[in-house]
Amino acid sequence: MKRLREQFKIFRSRPDLPFFQRIWKLTAGTLDAYHLHLSESVVTNIMAIVVGVLSGYGAVIFRWMLITITDFWGSSGNPMLESWFPWLGKFAFVPVPVIGMVLVALLVRYVAPEVGGSGIPEVMESVAMKSGRIRGRVGVVKAIASSICIGFGGSAGREGPIVQIGATLGSVFAGILKMSSERRRWLVACDAGAGIAATFNTPIAGVIFAMEVILHGSTLGSFASIVLATVSGSVIGRMYFGDGSTFNFLPYAFESNVEIIWYVILGVAAGAVGILYTKSIYWVAGIRDYFKKVPFVAKAAIAGLLIGIVASIYPEVRGVGYEAISEAVNTDLVLHGMLILMVVKIIATALTIGSGGSGGVFAPALFIGAMVGGVCGNVFEAIAPSHTAGSPPYVMVGMAAVFSAVTHAPLTAIFALFEMTGDYNMILPLMASVVIATMLSNYFVHESVFTMKLVRRGVRLRWGANIDLLESLKVRDVMQFDIHSVLENTPKSELYELFTELHHNGFPVLDIKGRLVGVVTLTDFYNAAHFPDFTPVDKFCSHKPLTVSPEDDLSMALKKMRIRDIGRLPVVSDQDPTHMVGIITRSDILQAYEMALRRHQSDDMEMDISSE
Repeated sequence: MKRLREQFKIFRSRPDLPFFQRIWKLTAGTLDAYHLHLSESVVTNIMAIVVGVLSGYGAVIFRWMLITITDFWGSSGNPMLESWFPWLGKFAFVPVPVIGMVLVALLVRYVAPEVGGSGIPEVMESVAMKSGRIRGRVGVVKAIASSICIGFGGSAGREGPIVQIGATLGSVFAGILKMSSERRRWLVACDAGAGIAATFNTPIAGVIFAMEVILHGSTLGSFASIVLATVSGSVIGRMYFGDGSTFNFLPYAFESNVEIIWYVILGVAAGAVGILYTKSIYWVAGIRDYFKKVPFVAKAAIAGLLIGIVASIYPEVRGVGYEAISEAVNTDLVLHGMLILMVVKIIATALTIGSGGSGGVFAPALFIGAMVGGVCGNVFEAIAPSHTAGSPPYVMVGMAAVFSAVTHAPLTAIFALFEMTGDYNMILPLMASVVIATMLSNYFVHESVFTMKLVRRGVRLRWGANIDLLESLKVRDVMQFDIHSVLENTPKSELYELFTELHHNGFPVLDIKGRLVGVVTLTDFYNAAHFPDFTPVDKFCSHKPLTVSPEDDLSMALKKMRIRDIGRLPVVSDQDPTHMVGIITRSDILQAYEMALRRHQSDDMEMDISSE
């Protein structure tokens, strides 16, 4: 009790710290007082569960806001709208998207520019370039702006906003607890995955999405945290949305092995439509940016007017559009109806997102994919009815194929649909269509719908960073010359003291002549737990380590770090690979990257000012 009272005195003596940080320090201090130390990885996993739960509740609150606003406006036959705008007749709904787009434009312009669009490119940029830092207001404003945009009739999805809301929660809590940049990025990815899991009830797809899209193909260092977060988010989602999937799919069975040919053709069609969908969004964005002298409110109002006209004629394209997908799955839509809805949904979504509205691109991609699959399924059934299992399976596979063609995330698409259907028989046609659609889209459009937005800003991501800037920087410009190393005969007990004292995750290992012989990491140390304390480092360190030379660029250094998920690399001489001249860490790369990025953005700003 004496130790506990001491920790409460410390807690009361630091009113300058945020409340949650004081609570955490009290907890950590109490554990330390009883010799129960928490490593940063354990803290990250605990926080992953916490922010996963919060992300799940964020998804619940956002969906409640969205449903409330959507139900208020109702359909074009709403008596309230007809009484307000009686002269518009069946077009009484038209003013609603106009009002919604103007309100969103004001929020984006004056409160939080990050909330425009789906929000996922901003999360990716934050993880890659800003150490996972996202302003706290972004989550709140995103929920409001997207609820208004979608609820007022805009064609957009709820998944992108939920990802950005969750990512904001992860970033804020990581900041409160003063976690490292790497852990902050992981928490942001954790919440993004939890948001997807809570929305679709697809925890595996949530994990894959976080690693494939947000972390841009990260290695497994963050896997455990992301799994814990997505499980937590999925549990919250099931508590409020039920255990069922978003769509009700019927079991599928091959009518004939020849049917796989139809899915190959469907993959080609989905890839082509995915390209059209992506390009249409940025075509509209290009038009918006071209008319710089037109006030932004006027441009938002014009986009809202066009959306209102389209949505009045085809109400199915409003908002998320899951009802139309369910109709396509249940074969309640005719061939020409699905073809028209596919085209109209592309137009409505391009107007909504391309003009600066706030909402996701997931749901529209699923909608469009369902229509593509429905059209193909009907055509295939007419051509060869004995070799086709009807149109519903093609609707399902078409959803995943277009989604993957748009996002360049085939694993997420495959696992998401597999979890939604729970039908292993879908795997073969699903994999065939998704991979072909992705390959086709990637060949003709090298960027996804997310990274294309970043490319328009001059940011080209690879391995989760702007490759253009990384290739312009050399290792010699940022490496450290003050090297903390250990000798190969250093006993294990002494190594533990060095890890504790210096808080490094690894050390270069040198022989008695000062030559590099290996690297020892915390993982190596923990794997050697069964060795006696007097065991020399040479017995359990990693020999033949990855190294870089001073003339290598930072993109090469970052790529090598990601190969083995390590945070530092020895820098060796070009003439002698055993002669160590320095060391470079991931933090060094990120700091140099952020400085180069600020210079790059400053130069762009000066160019914009001079051009005016």
